[in-house]
Amino acid sequence: MVHPYAVAGFLAAVLPLIATPGASLALLIQHVTDGGRRQALPVVLGTVTGLYVHAVLAVAGLSALVMHSSVAFTAVKLAGAGYLIGLGIWAWRSATPPATSNPTTTPTPTGTPTLRTTPIPATTPTPRRQRPAKRADSVYAQALLANVLNPKAAAIYLTLAPQFIAPRQPFGGQILTLATAHALLIALWLTAWTVLIRRASCALRTPSFKRAAARTTSVVLLALGVRSAVT
Repeated sequence: MVHPYAVAGFLAAVLPLIATPGASLALLIQHVTDGGRRQALPVVLGTVTGLYVHAVLAVAGLSALVMHSSVAFTAVKLAGAGYLIGLGIWAWRSATPPATSNPTTTPTPTGTPTLRTTPIPATTPTPRRQRPAKRADSVYAQALLANVLNPKAAAIYLTLAPQFIAPRQPFGGQILTLATAHALLIALWLTAWTVLIRRASCALRTPSFKRAAARTTSVVLLALGVRSAVT
């Protein structure tokens, strides 16, 4: 069992990494802005699952193989960079409003086209087109892959976590204990961000704000992908 002081020290060490804006926060802002606070849960669950994947791989020694093999590490890094760039492109395209359909025209007997319109009663409001919410499993998969394909997340359990492990205690149980504490901390962090985002509900309902949030998310994801590819 990990000593409580060791758990506290590990959390203090990973807190700056959690507070640094990354792919999970970018996805959270994108989906909560677009689909409401219910979209936060799959983002949190996907991120937490990714942490446990890295913890299990560290216990199995697979992450160590990736970190010590330059070819494997480069492959994982490029795969993660490509995925983040792909997410960034998707976020930018989702911010683009759909093109409005042109009214149909019908030719008159003289060959001059005239606009065919249907009278709309003054008391009937024009229906407003709303974007369908993303499926929870799709959002979950995005957050999961964004974390799993991040080799720097694997490095936490290969370089940082061993500093807080007792060498004479079972290694696997201690790693999973630290991963659970890490998961709870990042879940609280993302939940706090969800509350802050939803408090701006009036602004979030405007299409211009949603487009701005989606494009900001796109830029963040593209920047993270490019940085991961070149570093």
